[in-house]
Amino acid sequence: MAVGIRAQRFWTELAAAYESAGRPTLKRLVRLGTQQTPPIDIGASTLHDWLKGRAVPSRDYDRYVMALVGFLQQEAARLGSGYARRPEGQWQQLLAAARQEREAARGGRPATRAASPGPPPGPVTLPPDLAGFTGRATELDLIRDLLDPAGDAGGGTGDAAAAAVVVSAVAGMGGVGKTALAVHAAHQARERGWFPGGILFADVRGYSNGPQVEVGAVADRFLRALGVKVKDLPGTDEKLDAWRLHLNALSAQDRPLLVVLDNVREPGQIAALLPAAPHRALVTSRHTLSSLPARRVDLSPLSPADAVDLLDRTLCDARVTGQPDDALRLARLCGHLPLALKIIGALLKDERDRCLADQADALQDARDRLDLLAYDGDDDEGRPLAVRASLELSYRHLTEPQQRALRLLAAAPGPDVSTAAAGALLGETATRARRLLAGLARIHLLEAAAAGPERWAMHDLVRLFADELGQKEAAGDGRESAVSRLLRHYLATAQEADSHLWPEQTRPASETFTDRDRAVAWLDAERSNLVAAALAAPAHQPAATGLAQALATYLAHFGHFTDSIRLSTAAAAVFREAGDRLGEGDALNTLGAALIAVREPERAVDVFREVVDICRENGDRHHEAMTLHNLGSALMRLKRFPEAAETIHRALALFSDIDDLYGQAQAMGSLAALAVEAGRPEHAVQSLTETVVLFRKVGDRRSQGMALSNLGLALARLGRLDEAITAYRRALAALRDAGDRLGEGTTLRNLGSVLAESGLAEEAARTLTDAVAVCQEIDDRHGEAMALSELGLLRRQEQRFPEAVDHFTAAAALFEATGDRHHEASTLNNLGGVLVATGRPADAITVGMRELRICRELGDGKGEGIVLKNLGRTLSQLGHFIEAADHLTDAASVFRELGDPGRAAEALLHAVAARARAAGGLPD
Repeated sequence: MAVGIRAQRFWTELAAAYESAGRPTLKRLVRLGTQQTPPIDIGASTLHDWLKGRAVPSRDYDRYVMALVGFLQQEAARLGSGYARRPEGQWQQLLAAARQEREAARGGRPATRAASPGPPPGPVTLPPDLAGFTGRATELDLIRDLLDPAGDAGGGTGDAAAAAVVVSAVAGMGGVGKTALAVHAAHQARERGWFPGGILFADVRGYSNGPQVEVGAVADRFLRALGVKVKDLPGTDEKLDAWRLHLNALSAQDRPLLVVLDNVREPGQIAALLPAAPHRALVTSRHTLSSLPARRVDLSPLSPADAVDLLDRTLCDARVTGQPDDALRLARLCGHLPLALKIIGALLKDERDRCLADQADALQDARDRLDLLAYDGDDDEGRPLAVRASLELSYRHLTEPQQRALRLLAAAPGPDVSTAAAGALLGETATRARRLLAGLARIHLLEAAAAGPERWAMHDLVRLFADELGQKEAAGDGRESAVSRLLRHYLATAQEADSHLWPEQTRPASETFTDRDRAVAWLDAERSNLVAAALAAPAHQPAATGLAQALATYLAHFGHFTDSIRLSTAAAAVFREAGDRLGEGDALNTLGAALIAVREPERAVDVFREVVDICRENGDRHHEAMTLHNLGSALMRLKRFPEAAETIHRALALFSDIDDLYGQAQAMGSLAALAVEAGRPEHAVQSLTETVVLFRKVGDRRSQGMALSNLGLALARLGRLDEAITAYRRALAALRDAGDRLGEGTTLRNLGSVLAESGLAEEAARTLTDAVAVCQEIDDRHGEAMALSELGLLRRQEQRFPEAVDHFTAAAALFEATGDRHHEASTLNNLGGVLVATGRPADAITVGMRELRICRELGDGKGEGIVLKNLGRTLSQLGHFIEAADHLTDAASVFRELGDPGRAAEALLHAVAARARAAGGLPD
């Protein structure tokens, strides 16, 4: 299809925004959709087509497109690329014009045909179009482009059969809406007049309970539809020849025809029916039909928004609109599968007074979900309205080894499984396991997982179905032994990966991991599965505690503290039940460290004190010293500095008694860091310098990096900025060598702050931007907020106020999401100031009122007084003098109670001025 001027302009503008935003990854842009309310499901391939100028977003994506351009423009501003922001209205106009142009191009051909004299249109044997059809905008656009006689349907293959478009479900099950989409697309083709030769439909019943429809019977039906009289129909062997002759005749008359072949199980079932160009064929199947020379359109379950829309169209009442959160939950429990949603819609239509929350509660129990996803009666195509029955149609066509594999795969914990892990589970070689997995994927009972190559996933409802069967066949399948093999595989591989996380250790290359990067890549890919396996493992399995120990370093280095808390808590419970007090103490020590990292030092203190008692009970002086050191760190976070110092000194004494030089160095470094936090950086520089040397001698790059980072902080506090920058850069090198991504992000942020203070604004901006990127990669949302806040301060200092507004707004939202109310309040204070500077006092007041509520919730009197004063000054700018005077008077009272007469007098002076201006008749 030719590219129009308006579409090209939209693509050019979008590409410019994307380039100016630093070309964010498709993964990040997909995640942007999940962050919307309600979430928007967007595929990476769809985004790629937009950005490459291959497709114009349909109306279904309007909300996402506006979120996308807003995000890209914000990123462009943050990077200082000089991109000129376009208002949302301009983007809407660009998109509407491009879409109108594309739709007009598609609709132009029918008018010409309609005006041409000739024979009447051919027969149309399609089922009725689905009245409540929704979603599938991208797939529908692609199918229309492929069916359009003006386009290149064959995708350039040159093969006559390449006109076929295979519609199959990535999720791999019946009920995903293949037939509905194909019929809907065919009806749209009919409306456009693309197929004057006719549109013929046949369900070949490839997955039905009865026999398949023979190809000769389909040809017979098509010939009758085309007007061949019964008495003129040839014998069975000649019907396909007659079919091809009719196709050739229609081609010669320039009357292309569309054939829709539904429910195909294998290419051989339909190959003889496929027409040559200019005709088209649209085929649906649960199988990939990869040997068919066709362009395949993969169909996944609906997006959350489209699933809710389908439920709403099915119910035809106000429940979805009135209960949106429950509707989203209900759609999720249905796996966003159209068949399941239609069943639930039918059930709810029978009970008009039943609320969506009650129906969702009923589905919540996975054991009963498939029983509930059934309705008495058949669908529009005569098939049972039951998810289990639909899946059984696919299952019964599997070989026995494939059936066993499917049942066992349902027992694998986690969202997906690698080929290697599946081999361990199934007790098969990697080659044999992959053959089984690929076979299940071809029939769409498995799908290629998004996490990477050689990874496989199941739709939730397929997993429930397979698990039901697996429970019944557990003894024959050897299910318990299979799961044990998988757990042993995970534990052994995780332990080997863990041994590669310390670059200072030398080891021979292993068959599994040749280097640290490969070990980390495996841990990244398997993290969700490893966590799920550890939590699901029976207590007698070594993986129940061993995985928590093997993953502790990785989870800490890469900031996965929520996982660390879950695993260490579960491991401690297993050790406690077994009476293993030392094991329990080890798990609790890991738990306490993770609690410090997520800013819960009070809980960490309690945990560490329990561990100290365990160590003393068992005479374990080494672990007692380590735990005292950790306890001191937690107390330092609580700013209980004298108690922290006393505790770390106790740890230092114990390390000295047992001649642990490494432990002594750790404790000395912590005492120096404590001095910095307590406002005595001059006492820390020499000690930290010596600690850095010691860690360098023992080859501990991570501890060396942390000590250098603390040294940079001490030097910065002393105003020795050049030395601080040098220390931070050395820290970065060490932490990157050690693979400590969390420490890298923190150090980048601190370095950026010092660079800004040194007047190196552009380098500071690049460094802080790098800090944001690192924090996003490891999902450190609090660290990301801190870096964004620093970027906001930098842009405010440069008087680049719009960018400062963007950074402070994003930082405040992240602080709110992570529960850091103190930083949220201070960031809102900064945001209010730049809003005033940009001439947006009304917005500044809204932000100020949010800050005021937080300060009062926290009991922060000083913050409350400051925000009251700022609100009063801003209200005065807007001419609301009486309201301003009230706020300023309240500020004066707060400052007076805090014993700050200077600020109280200043606020009172402004209050008097505001009342005087109000008395002068100026507007309030």
